[in-house]
Amino acid sequence: MYERAVLAGLSADSMSPDERSDERSMAELEALLQTAGGECRGIVIQSRPAPDPRSFIGEGKVKEMKALIEAEKCTLAVFDNELSPSQMRALSEDLGVRVLDRSGLILDIFAQRARTKEGKLQVELAQYKYLLPRLTGMWTHLERQAASGTSSPIGTRGPGETQLETDRRHIRRKIQKLESELENVRKIRSTQRRLREKNDVPVVALVGYTNAGKSTLMNKLTGSSIPANNRLFDTLDTTTRRLAISDTQEVLLSDTVGFIRKLPHHLVEAFKATLEELTYADLLLHVIDVSSPDWEQQYKVVESLIRELGAEKTPRIDVYNKVDVCGESVIPHGENKVAISALTGEGIDELLRAINRIIGRDRRRLTLRLPYESAGLLETLHREARVERLEYTDEHIVVEAVCSPETYGKLREFVSEVR
Repeated sequence: MYERAVLAGLSADSMSPDERSDERSMAELEALLQTAGGECRGIVIQSRPAPDPRSFIGEGKVKEMKALIEAEKCTLAVFDNELSPSQMRALSEDLGVRVLDRSGLILDIFAQRARTKEGKLQVELAQYKYLLPRLTGMWTHLERQAASGTSSPIGTRGPGETQLETDRRHIRRKIQKLESELENVRKIRSTQRRLREKNDVPVVALVGYTNAGKSTLMNKLTGSSIPANNRLFDTLDTTTRRLAISDTQEVLLSDTVGFIRKLPHHLVEAFKATLEELTYADLLLHVIDVSSPDWEQQYKVVESLIRELGAEKTPRIDVYNKVDVCGESVIPHGENKVAISALTGEGIDELLRAINRIIGRDRRRLTLRLPYESAGLLETLHREARVERLEYTDEHIVVEAVCSPETYGKLREFVSEVR
């Protein structure tokens, strides 16, 4: 059963261009509402010099919204902009329904989508940080009851403020506990990274706007069956798969959570345990949905978040996806820019060659004949190379391995064949 909602947005002169609501950001908000399980029954956009301190969109627009809510029998109002706790409380009272802002809606979707323990921890942390400054509104029913006379009604004396402070302390303790657990996740990831570096396996991370086609590309490249649905934030938990980009080079390919404009800052903070993988990746594939009329703006949003996460110096390939829908005429050409269709496979070979150009480390496939007195070198091979075959003969240990030029230099005297 879909929950009925009215959407509202404000475009104020005092706001930065990124904060203002327009038709495209409202269409995106409607898509977010559908993803969360809601149905849009009306959209209200207001233009004014600055947000109203109390009602955000102004008293006249609030009355218009209330009439629309009552006519459509809605139970929810969703605002495209960030609301202060006092504005959310005032709007909820005036409209007579629950009020969410864009951040709250995104958090609700994340709570539905998280599957792994790590993903759930990150969402819970973001929810508590969002909830903490909004707690006061939950106790206004006690304040209203007490205000009717000089003495408080029986059962309402004192506990409001006491309960509020108790809740605040409880939430702060929960935040500390969650941050501690996520710090442990970071330590585990750090250990995993050191192992990857030791094994000389480069990491390639897929990044991009939500619903750009990252999971579809991951499936096409690796033969995986990661769910790839046409809805926002379908992937929250990072998935990593091995990918052979040539006959001598393998990489680890990671799919990450999609970005979106006006992404709540505390959500970015909470997901840093996952997103910091971008700063340690050897290469980023920025997947861009060129079938979207808004793709250039979406590109800027992702680039901005990459900078915020400190990954702007990581090598990057711009992957212009969905050319099967729009053709290649709109796509910029140049170095490290590839046009593909993750759905049909068009351009995938070119993408693999582009990855190999940046990641390929001149690795070679060797056949070595080690005398038994040099068998200790097998440890070096297992540590620094990819051993593909071992055969023990009467005179030698025959090894087929893929290795770097450095390892080749150490073992050159035992090499019988290079391919």
